[in-house]
Amino acid sequence: MDAPDLAKTTAGLERLLRLRSIPFGMKLYESVADMEAIPKVRRPQAVHTLDQVVAQAARLGWTVGVTAADLVGDQCRSVVGLGGQDEKWYSGRHMQGVWFATLEDAGAHQKAMHVVPAGRYRALAVAPLASGRLTPPDIALFYATPGAMIYFINGLQWSGYRRFDWSVVGESSCADSWGRALKTREPSLSIPCFAERRYGGVLDDEMLMALPPLQLAQAVEGMHALAKNGFRYPFAQYGIQQDVRAGMAVSYPDRK
Repeated sequence: MDAPDLAKTTAGLERLLRLRSIPFGMKLYESVADMEAIPKVRRPQAVHTLDQVVAQAARLGWTVGVTAADLVGDQCRSVVGLGGQDEKWYSGRHMQGVWFATLEDAGAHQKAMHVVPAGRYRALAVAPLASGRLTPPDIALFYATPGAMIYFINGLQWSGYRRFDWSVVGESSCADSWGRALKTREPSLSIPCFAERRYGGVLDDEMLMALPPLQLAQAVEGMHALAKNGFRYPFAQYGIQQDVRAGMAVSYPDRK
């Protein structure tokens, strides 16, 4: 598949899934100068969590670039490879008694997280996908309801089927989404954690998908194919007491 037209792909995604927030991209940079050269990039005037920076792209439509100094601590920096990842961070001591009962539990959590290896990158930027400012982003991301997410996954599986196995690290679940996708370049679904909801404005019924832009375009093509077969989001309710055969026969004639 050729490189996708991200503006066109984004428009299709928003229409097919009835999205309430803006699909956005994320890109890592080896130099701060390259990040600061992005057209209309904003630099934070306060210390943030990365959840807040992501929300500024997804909820406000901003293009934002950050370095390690802009982020509140190594938990945010480590996931995207901008710092941390030392012995102290991996010990999980800062999480002991906060999210986990023992130091062993906290350390096991830290080791379970997907993180971009530290040392190579110095900056990161987020921007609405349709803006084209990240030319191209490393990964594309969007928030959606569980119903929209399974439809998106169905579209991704339409051609070249594969089973997806995702994990839930718990708190710091950004490691399940953008951390995993940046590290592996694989589709990565997460249930956003407390920090994402408290600081990033994530709504109670939202999940987060992160994946390479090419796979985003593949899923949109798949959803268009499903729509031609009568499968569209939002799903029309059939009724829990109806004779199911008439409904199923539309797709499976042998069920009449």
